[in-house]
Amino acid sequence: MPWQNNDTEDGNTEPGGGPQANRPEGKPSNPWGEGPPRRPMGNRGQGRGEFDDLIRRSQERLKTQFGGGGGGGPGRFGGGPGGIDLNDGRWLLWAGGAIVAAWIALGSFYRVDAQEQAVVQRFGRYVETTGPGLHVKLPWPIDAVERRKVEQINVIDISSSEGGNENLMLTGDQNLINLAYAVRWKIQNPENFLYELRDPEKTVREVAESAMRAEIARASLNAALGPQRAQIADQVRERMQELLDSYKSGIDVRGVDIKQADPPAAVDGAFKDVSAAQQDAQQYLNRARTYAQALVAKAQGDAAAFDAVYAQYRLAPEVTRKRMYLETMEKVLSKVDKTVVDAGNVTPYLPLPELRRRAAAAPAPSPATPPATR
Repeated sequence: MPWQNNDTEDGNTEPGGGPQANRPEGKPSNPWGEGPPRRPMGNRGQGRGEFDDLIRRSQERLKTQFGGGGGGGPGRFGGGPGGIDLNDGRWLLWAGGAIVAAWIALGSFYRVDAQEQAVVQRFGRYVETTGPGLHVKLPWPIDAVERRKVEQINVIDISSSEGGNENLMLTGDQNLINLAYAVRWKIQNPENFLYELRDPEKTVREVAESAMRAEIARASLNAALGPQRAQIADQVRERMQELLDSYKSGIDVRGVDIKQADPPAAVDGAFKDVSAAQQDAQQYLNRARTYAQALVAKAQGDAAAFDAVYAQYRLAPEVTRKRMYLETMEKVLSKVDKTVVDAGNVTPYLPLPELRRRAAAAPAPSPATPPATR
């Protein structure tokens, strides 16, 4: 700040006013050493002059930057009656009011999208949860808003590719299995999701691994590889939901998908051979069951036919017996040459035509073969 200087008769000047001749002899101008003495606190006139000088310099800088015209007196910004008197403190009130109004207008409204919900916090404490639309709140930093997409399905993949290691688990029959699965979840309660869990995604991953290992430990290797994969996935989802609800996590588990279930890589070849042998054995069993079912069906049909004949036999035993005898003889003698001779007054019949036919069909003897001699 500038200091007011008073010239003395001998040409020396001393800041702060007054010649050195008026000072006591032998006393320095500054009791703390060389230099100008400190300005008394009660010198209000000098402070007012310094403040006017500061306002004047600020006005000149503003005119230079904003192109303010002449015509304004000292302490005014801009010319004419519309100029701002910088010496008047009311313009500070107007500027502060405008800033506060803009702060309130811009910070009192917020918008929530269709798939979101917003959590309103007042000085860091939960106030309310709002749905989609335009809402009103107190300006920042009084109220703060955090939006979360509650309709978005999040997916966490847990597979053997993470870290380059296999995701091995122990089955109920003391075998190892390499699993790769995915967990689908979404936010159900934004308030609990924000305040109850420190790292929600990490919590979901760890809960999924814990639930999967617990269910695999109750199942056999063959069941986990194929027949019960869907059932195991449903049980893992239920167990995960129970654990997350106990944590008040605000998370809804939508499903668990087992994408891969293989034996460890070290025994994969031997396991494939065993699986092929099991499939062959199952194929042979299926063929045997098919053949057995066919025999059983045929036997049941024969038994039903016999029961029907027996029912007729009981009604007329003699007639049925003779009919069965004739039918049986017809089946036996239908494909053989025969002569039926009935005793009584019937002249026996010699089937000469049949004998001639047989003689003609017999092969002739070879000429190179010598006749047989007795």
